[in-house]
Amino acid sequence: MGRPITMFTGQWADLTFEDACRKISILGYEGVEIACWGDHMNVRKAVEDPSYAAGRKAILNKYGLECYALGAHLAGQCVGDFWEPRIDTFAPEELAGNPEAIRAWAIEEMKFTARAAEAMGCKIVTGFMGSPIWKYFYSFPPTTKKMISDGYALIKKLWDPILEVFDIAGVKFALEVHPSEIAYDYYTTKRLFEVFGKRPSLGINFDPSHLLWQGLQPELLIRDFPDRIYHVHIKDAAVTLDGRSGILGSHLEFGNLNRGWNFRSPGHGDVNFEAIIRELNAIGYEGPLSVEWEDNGMDRDYGAKDALEFVKSINFSPSAIEFDKAMEH
Repeated sequence: MGRPITMFTGQWADLTFEDACRKISILGYEGVEIACWGDHMNVRKAVEDPSYAAGRKAILNKYGLECYALGAHLAGQCVGDFWEPRIDTFAPEELAGNPEAIRAWAIEEMKFTARAAEAMGCKIVTGFMGSPIWKYFYSFPPTTKKMISDGYALIKKLWDPILEVFDIAGVKFALEVHPSEIAYDYYTTKRLFEVFGKRPSLGINFDPSHLLWQGLQPELLIRDFPDRIYHVHIKDAAVTLDGRSGILGSHLEFGNLNRGWNFRSPGHGDVNFEAIIRELNAIGYEGPLSVEWEDNGMDRDYGAKDALEFVKSINFSPSAIEFDKAMEH
C-alpha cells in the first residue's frame, strides 16, 4: 500500500515555508500538511494571486515534496467558539476584542481555505470547528439538554455555508476530534454526523493522541466511522497518573512531568499504533500518515527524524493472501 508519510508544518511555523520544506525533505518525509499560519500558507493570496500558489508549488517541487492537505485549525476554531481572550491570538491583530468581526473573518477565511486547497491541488483541509458548548463539558452548574442541542444547531448554522464552498471546490473538511471541539470523543462525534446528516464534505482527521488520555480506544473511531476517515495524524500521548496528577491536567503546562498525561513523540507513549494501522488497512485507507510532532520533552529535530523511522516501521500493508488457503487441497 505504501501510504505516504508526511509532516504537519504547524509545529515548524517559526521557520519560513522554504526552510521548513528543506528540513522536512532532508529528514526524508514525502510530503506536507501545510499549516495556514505563519509564513506557510496565506489562503487569500493562494486564491487571489495565481503566482502565490505557483510559488508554493515550486518550493515543494524543489524539495521533492507533495502537498497532501492544508491545516486550518486556528481560523476554524474562531468560527464556532464564543469569544474569550485566547481567541484573539488566532485572528488578525486589528480584530482583537471584537467577537463579531473575528467570527465573520473566520467564516470567510475557511471559505478561502477550501478554494486555496483546490488551487494547491489537494483535496483535504484538516482543522477545528470550535464549540460554543465546550465550557459545559462538566455539568455544573447544571447543563440542560437544550443548551447542548442549541450548541450543535449553531455549529450547523455556521458551518453549512462553509461546507457548501467545500462542496463546490471538491475539497473535504476533516475535523480533528479534539477537546474544545464540538466533537471531542466518540459520542460527540456520532452526534455531529447525525446533526449534519453525514454530508460527504465533513469527515474526520483521526488523531489518537486526543482520544487516548480520555480513556477511549482510538482505533474504534476508525472501525465505526470507516467512510469518514479523511486524514490521519500520527501523534502519541502518555498517561502517567501517579496518585497526585489528574487526568484534566491541573493547569500545568504541556511537558511538565507532574501532569497526568502529556503528548509524546510517536512511539514514545501509550498509543497502540499497530491496532490503528490494522484498522486503517481494514477500511482501505491509502491517504497520508501525517506526523504532528509535539513533545516538549524531546529535541524537535531529533524527534522528527525518530518519528519518521517509527512510522516507517508500522506502515505495513494488509496481506494479499489468506494464510490458511495454502492448507486447502
